[in-house]
Amino acid sequence: MTGAAGAAPLISLRQVGKSFKDGRLLALDRISFDVRPGEFVSLVGPSGCGKTTLLRLINGLITADQGEVRVKGRPPVPNSDLAMVFQSARLLPWRTVAGNIDFVLALRGLSRRDSAARTSALLGAVGLRDFAEAYPHELSGGMQSRVGLARALAVEPQVLLMDEPFAALDAMTRETLRGELLRMWSRRRMAVVFVTHDIDEAILLSQRIVLLRPRPGRIEEIVTVDLPEPRWQSDPRGLPAFAALRSHLWGRIQGMARDGVALEELARAFPEADGQTPTAG
Repeated sequence: MTGAAGAAPLISLRQVGKSFKDGRLLALDRISFDVRPGEFVSLVGPSGCGKTTLLRLINGLITADQGEVRVKGRPPVPNSDLAMVFQSARLLPWRTVAGNIDFVLALRGLSRRDSAARTSALLGAVGLRDFAEAYPHELSGGMQSRVGLARALAVEPQVLLMDEPFAALDAMTRETLRGELLRMWSRRRMAVVFVTHDIDEAILLSQRIVLLRPRPGRIEEIVTVDLPEPRWQSDPRGLPAFAALRSHLWGRIQGMARDGVALEELARAFPEADGQTPTAG
């Protein structure tokens, strides 16, 4: 599935800058990119390059110091068109699985019957219908992440913002949830902006990848991922095109090292892949 070719951007950032600590810490510098309706875009870069700050700017939780951020042509404000999924599920511990989803639907004014029907459908989609009456502490980390994803999708957002949602999970659970995310995205066609440190994950999920340099965060390159779809049905990781793109991105990371970015920081920020780590070359 691809974003609508030629469509007006759903999200637009133009020469965006953001500082903290009364302007003494420049976090983002001259960031410009678009996200089209239905497009899946990943943000990749070392810790401290401003990926989460970008999500907060798009969500309207903070404002840019320079440049402009637009969602549907307007300055963003937190609303039901924008849903965010964090690394931790952040569920309400006193509510059941179903209750956590019902809570956000009630805020949208859905009737009790419509809310129950949508909650049941979403729990079925993430494989948790049998756990509707369980409480968060009774679930594994992976199951909690599924509830968080279902809750975000419950409001049928036009934009889904995801901040390393699978980083804390074991490899098998992470693999399963990636497939669930791709399947649900391909059917619902919301725009997704996804933060990850994992290059393979970014390639597997995305249509485009925004590679960021470390502080202050600047765009190193925006890469198009031209791989067969739907990827939740056919895994592209064995394809030469996947390996070539992976090698290209590692090469750009090596370029950061040659430009003076500490090798130790890059090694911490990006997972090793077949023993390959950035070198000063």
